[in-house]
Amino acid sequence: TELSIPKYREVLGHFATGVVVIAAVTPDGPVGFTCQSFAGLSLEPLLVTFAAQRNGSSWPRMQGAGSLAISVLGEDQEAVARTFATSGIDKFAAVAWSPGTNGAPIIAGAIAHIEATIESFSEHGDHDVVVAAITDLTAHSGAPLLYFRGGFGTFAV
Repeated sequence: TELSIPKYREVLGHFATGVVVIAAVTPDGPVGFTCQSFAGLSLEPLLVTFAAQRNGSSWPRMQGAGSLAISVLGEDQEAVARTFATSGIDKFAAVAWSPGTNGAPIIAGAIAHIEATIESFSEHGDHDVVVAAITDLTAHSGAPLLYFRGGFGTFAV
């Protein structure tokens, strides 16, 4: 089997993931991006991890913010996911949000929110792998928005 980017995308596309928006407040205002490479990392201490595109328009602007919020999107938030995956627009203009206890933007209607402090990040290929320490957690009812084979879907709970 020949390794290629299209083959990589095809094969890894068979792994369904949840969809989150990772956001922070910067001196220039709120910044955020859609992420499907997010996971719990540790119970002691409470840590999460995610991969952020190093050359993207959002992560380079927010990596020094210190605090961030992770909003787990619900099944009815595909438009939010698409908005935060788009570069060069005011992503927060048409999306309802409020500051979390750490000041980072929490997306309204998400089924869960995680507030965290960036502990570290390291370069791996074209992404940075970020480790963040959880400072607050909130869960709400609802089904998740999923990403599978290049498209969005839902899973009834």
